[in-house]
Amino acid sequence: MKPLVKVAKIIACCLALGLFFFFKEDAAISHIPEKNMLVNLPAKTNTAFKAGEILSYRLHYGIIDAGIAVLEVKPELQEFGGHQVYYIEGEGHSNGAFDWFFKVRDVFKSYIDKDALVPWYFMRRCNEGGFLINQDYVFNQYLKKVDVVGDKTQYDAPEGVQDMLSSFYYARNLDFTDAKENGIYEIPSFVDKQNWTLKIRYVGKETIKTDVGKFRCLKFRPIVQTGNIFKKEEDLSVWITDDKNHIPLRAQAKILVGSVKMDITSYKNLANPTSKIEE
Repeated sequence: MKPLVKVAKIIACCLALGLFFFFKEDAAISHIPEKNMLVNLPAKTNTAFKAGEILSYRLHYGIIDAGIAVLEVKPELQEFGGHQVYYIEGEGHSNGAFDWFFKVRDVFKSYIDKDALVPWYFMRRCNEGGFLINQDYVFNQYLKKVDVVGDKTQYDAPEGVQDMLSSFYYARNLDFTDAKENGIYEIPSFVDKQNWTLKIRYVGKETIKTDVGKFRCLKFRPIVQTGNIFKKEEDLSVWITDDKNHIPLRAQAKILVGSVKMDITSYKNLANPTSKIEE
């Protein structure tokens, strides 16, 4: 039974990490720092996504369908404290036998500045086998601080710090035009009350076939922490479209007990043409 429990926990982690029950709005969202007219955040042009985009994925453990995940950029821009923001939600849940054995219901929400592509507010609501995770972070990008709602703790953070969900969209806007094999890209993030640098290594170009067609892709290997899930730092591979959208099409991981794969099942309202190869 213990190996099965470990597998179930890994599935829960992959639903959360691969991109990601009850959701309750928190008054903390009204405390987003007011726009500071005397301080300009570094501008970051968004060319990879637009309001209304929806990406859907299916998670496999071996040949078993274990869960689904959906990432949605809400159709309308919102305004908080004078900031125009993208309101983004990521949702993942187990299904089939895994849902009966180890129920997962994960929701992530991020409010990302339209012009600087940094988060002002992050919310996480997770139920993983009855273990609940509730996190609310308020980012003060002017002061380089993160407030953890509930325990009244404030943390220092680097310039341009991202959250678990905003990192995904920020990474899609990186310029890979002159990417060199084994080149490493770094993204400063704040995860589980800690500053953490997300590192992704460029591997090269590949063409892969998915449920939604064949695509020219860029392949990366995020450098992960070894121990509980992964044997090696580079046991996770990710393929993104070789176009301006940089849509993650597939994530595949070797884990301590088998392998996990997340594949795209649909996409809607993209910002740019894709690298799909018509057959």
